[in-house]
Amino acid sequence: MAAKLRQKGTVASSMCGIFGCILKEGAAAPLIHQALKRLEYRGYDSVGEATIHDGKIYIKKDAGKIDEVHKIHNLDDLPGSIGIGHTRWATHGAPLMVNAHPHVDCSGQIAVVHNGIIENFAELKLELEGKGHTFQSRTDTEVIAHLIEEALKTNPSFGLVNAVLEAVRRLEGSYAIAVLSSKEPDKIVCARHESPLVVGIGENALYCASDIPAFLPLTRKAVIVEDGELVTLSFEGFEIRKILDLSPVIREPKFIDWTPEMAVKQGYPHFMLKEIHEQPACLRNTLRLQEHYLDLMATFLDRAKEVFLVACGTSYHACLAASYMFSKLAYLATYPVIASEFIEQHGKSVNIDSTILAVSQSGETADTLAAVNTARQRAATVLGLTNVIGSTLTRISRVYISQQSGPEIGVAATKTFTSQLSVLAQLALRLAKKRGKISQDEMDFIDAKLKKLPDIVETVITTQEEKVKAVAKKYKDSKVFFFLGRGISTATAYEGRLKLMEIAYVPSIAFPAGESKHGPISLIEEGFPVVFICPKDDTHKTIIGNIMEMKARGASIIAIIEEGDEEIKKLADDYVEVPRGIPDVLSPIPFVVPLQLFAYYMAVERGYDPDKPRNLAKSVTVK
Repeated sequence: MAAKLRQKGTVASSMCGIFGCILKEGAAAPLIHQALKRLEYRGYDSVGEATIHDGKIYIKKDAGKIDEVHKIHNLDDLPGSIGIGHTRWATHGAPLMVNAHPHVDCSGQIAVVHNGIIENFAELKLELEGKGHTFQSRTDTEVIAHLIEEALKTNPSFGLVNAVLEAVRRLEGSYAIAVLSSKEPDKIVCARHESPLVVGIGENALYCASDIPAFLPLTRKAVIVEDGELVTLSFEGFEIRKILDLSPVIREPKFIDWTPEMAVKQGYPHFMLKEIHEQPACLRNTLRLQEHYLDLMATFLDRAKEVFLVACGTSYHACLAASYMFSKLAYLATYPVIASEFIEQHGKSVNIDSTILAVSQSGETADTLAAVNTARQRAATVLGLTNVIGSTLTRISRVYISQQSGPEIGVAATKTFTSQLSVLAQLALRLAKKRGKISQDEMDFIDAKLKKLPDIVETVITTQEEKVKAVAKKYKDSKVFFFLGRGISTATAYEGRLKLMEIAYVPSIAFPAGESKHGPISLIEEGFPVVFICPKDDTHKTIIGNIMEMKARGASIIAIIEEGDEEIKKLADDYVEVPRGIPDVLSPIPFVVPLQLFAYYMAVERGYDPDKPRNLAKSVTVK
């Protein structure tokens, strides 16, 4: 079952958790509450439930953890045997009660929960406001409730199914939704595009959820809903239809034989591997950023006399890669700085003409916030890139962008790194356009490749994972590794080295390949493993020279190469291939994926738990 789920692409980036149920007997609210508890592992900042009773929708919701919200509001006493629930990870609008799901229409007769990102919500909201709709929240989701309301108003003969159909056909982006209407209190209507959705079939009940663990203790019979499908749950059963033409879909339930722990990881042995596999979906989400914020941030960067890119760990490596992007595309010199060194190195020199772009997955990294606060005290402009809306970084930044990769549970950052790179590449392209430094043709080419990266990363994972696994098995007893790259691939080398050290505990050294002659090469002896990152860019000829130098001294060469690179294939002892034709400024995104997999399988081969590296925490909130 796990392999089948992965193969069909239902592993998607976790953003929010949704759950709905139709019970022939008993109250829905306590069941929804428990189901949402089982979805807590996905990460969230708000929670809410809606039920129907006597032709009326009842709602309880608030920001905070489920137990905190339950203590204040008692989530269990909502009346009725039909309901929906939601745990929210903010992508639009801060974590506040008003932004928590479910969201309702103007009349309070329609309630919606949603997992995903609606790209065109701003235009839809403007249009709906023009038709007299009033919005309560800052979320993208609320437009769905109003679109359904508008469809019912415009077409009085429509039932809920047709109104939901009309609404979702206007949505651009990703969604899994569940909808209640007090006018049709006997059903839940769901729809899916790019965000996961499953239906559970119980004895006297039906369930819908974003993830199997939500209903696993209640039933082991599940139907996986595919992209572009609409599902109606009622007391009579469930019906699946195509959104495109309403044609019926017949799909038999599958028996789920997972343990609860396996279900939480969607059949993967570890969260880290699950999150590596989520990267194509995460990258698609990063391409749904609101252009307004990219433009605004690009404007601030363009005005700055000096730009510092400040971060720690993996986020610093993203900044290092970004410094190459900004230089090559926008001809803007930027200074990537490790946050813990920023105050000593630049604290006294930053001023009103300085701009700090701080990058932090959690938005709470202590060293990054300390650097930012020093810069603020000296009147510098602070910009933020983070994964957590409502974090300290979002509150102190003039402009911030959410990288929209969803919560990451594995301690080693994987999907957040590639998401950060995608956002920074988009920012560099915006800046290039503003500054007019490269041709429109070149910008269009890079932009087109950026949009193809989710598919390219998917190809790398599906075609190269077994090969990487075999390489890890071969080198599992190696005592030390070198990681070498040139140009922007230096950042990729640093990140590959960090992953191997933090989860497989193998001492590793990363250098720009040109530096290897200035000391590191003295360590090389027979069988010493050296990993080279080798995109076919301007550095290709020189990296071949570096490979030959290492090989001549007995090194074992592991090369991450572009597909069909026969020159390096002949020199390498082992190689992993990445699809060809990726511009150098985007190469770290696909080229880092084999290194993430290599670190993961090295850890597994050496008998370590990749999700729980010793002495490390997910968010470093102490200096």
